[in-house]
Amino acid sequence: METEGSTYETKYSFRDVAERSAEESAIDDWLPVGPSRRTGKWWYSAVHNITVIVGAGVLGLPYAMAEMGWGPGITFLVISWLVTLYSLWQMVQMHEIAPGKRFDRYHELGQHAFGEKLGLWIVVPQQLIVVVGVDIVYMITGGQCLKKFHHLVCDGCKHIKLTYFIMIFASVNFLLSQLHNFNSIVRVSLAAAVMSVSYSTIAWGASGRRGVQPDVRYGYKSKTTAGRVFDFFSALGSIIFAYGGHNVVMEIQATMPSTPRKPSKEPMWRGAFVAYVVVALCYFPVAVAGYLVFGNEVDENILITLHRPRWLVATANMFVVVHLIGGYQAYAMPVFDMMESLLVMKLKFTATWRLRFVTRNIYVALTMLVAISFPFFGGVLGFIGGFALAPTTYFLPCIIWLCIHKPGRFTISWLINWVCIILGVLLMVIAPIGGLRQIIIQAKTYKFYS
Repeated sequence: METEGSTYETKYSFRDVAERSAEESAIDDWLPVGPSRRTGKWWYSAVHNITVIVGAGVLGLPYAMAEMGWGPGITFLVISWLVTLYSLWQMVQMHEIAPGKRFDRYHELGQHAFGEKLGLWIVVPQQLIVVVGVDIVYMITGGQCLKKFHHLVCDGCKHIKLTYFIMIFASVNFLLSQLHNFNSIVRVSLAAAVMSVSYSTIAWGASGRRGVQPDVRYGYKSKTTAGRVFDFFSALGSIIFAYGGHNVVMEIQATMPSTPRKPSKEPMWRGAFVAYVVVALCYFPVAVAGYLVFGNEVDENILITLHRPRWLVATANMFVVVHLIGGYQAYAMPVFDMMESLLVMKLKFTATWRLRFVTRNIYVALTMLVAISFPFFGGVLGFIGGFALAPTTYFLPCIIWLCIHKPGRFTISWLINWVCIILGVLLMVIAPIGGLRQIIIQAKTYKFYS
């Protein structure tokens, strides 16, 4: 006689095991995301989420504060933390929302909510813009930090173009991109997570050690009303960018085992919540200390503003480089999965290491080329943050939640989700405007490949 638990187990695994042919199993084993590698621990979730959330965005928070001012800056930081924590919780809960199925990819959840074709077209373009955009920003930031490190340890050395430092950063990613899946990069993510906490601590600690500068000013950076408005929009995008880990949450949770007694959402949420506590301990001190000490003279990257103590700032820049390498790989994994799934399952390429070698190296090369061509850290941060991260992080999970759960009108759940949706749509509309303006202004005086 079959018990309720065994029935659940059978239903839950029928797609993962019973209905897969030998060919499908081989493809699932080869793809980066799939049902064959559910061996993740709760701390895998923690380190992966810290790696993808606490990234280059934290370095731009003092600059965002300078563009917004004390009140709006602190308010929006807190609101963003709460809203994105809530939408992250929703995504974790919805991973196994359908009996007998796990949504291992963000677009699979979208397809369940909106339909096979519409869900694909709603989620995939936005997710790709985010993960590819973040990887480009990481290329830019990695190159900038390597250049800053070189300047600090070898002040009298010959000037080297930023282009070459971006290429050096990319060279490491060419190698690491061959690692198979999230479980393969867990050690890389662990190192990256430790580095992110370390350089965030150095950023606010070194700022505090410098003390408030004698000529510090907290007025708006721009002198004109129009400039202040556009700067405010750009700052919104920069803060949104800092909370961008949702785009790989489903893929991270796909590595978690699940049983009737302990579904994957339990270890996943435990790790994700720990990660968000770490996010708060990194973001708020960096944003407040950086703006308090340097005011509106702070640079787009707080580590560029810091010059002393020289050895500590140099160390922090190398910590950033290590973290960005891990973050690049984590954000690239969904792209690798999409490319390889398309090539093998739709275009019928043979699943070999040669195919993986070629496709992944092409991806790294393309992101490197774009980063070399347009190394505008602040503008790219604001534009991508508003245009793509606002939908996938702030309000798309809420829309999916409403479609699947259908809470009653004017209930607490209905009201909270609609508030998040309205906020996210507004941010998506206004935030990219400031970032695009900043890119245009910087491009006027920029010399390509300098």
